Amino acid sequence: MTSHERCPAAWICNSLADWEASCFGMGLSVNSPGKSLPGEKPHLGKGMKLMSMKLYVGNLSFDTSSNELQTLFAQVGTVESVSLIEDRDTGRSRGFGFVEMSSSEEGANAIQKFDGQEVGGRAFKVNAAKQRENRAGF
Repeated sequence: MTSHERCPAAWICNSLADWEASCFGMGLSVNSPGKSLPGEKPHLGKGMKLMSMKLYVGNLSFDTSSNELQTLFAQVGTVESVSLIEDRDTGRSRGFGFVEMSSSEEGANAIQKFDGQEVGGRAFKVNAAKQRENRAGF
């Protein structure tokens, strides 16, 4: 009896195993606890060991723009992306966003420099972004 006959979803397991094997073959690690910080993700390109780091930036003034965050965080390193979260209905900022730094070292430097710093009359909250939890749809 093949694995497909025993388990109708076996093709998923086999595909995942193939994917993990190809990652190990390229020198990448899969599910290696303790090797990366929350918010880090590998860049699959030149160097392959470079990790970007996504940061949560909270308690922003509603007037803060993406360009302002880009300029501010560029003081500590290369900013890969900036995303301000806006209200769906009004388009107004919700007071938080995400900044992706090009390496975990730059991300750690940004956290150290900007967490608690007052900008626009408000103290920033900066930390490593966490994976979004699955939420049930209504």
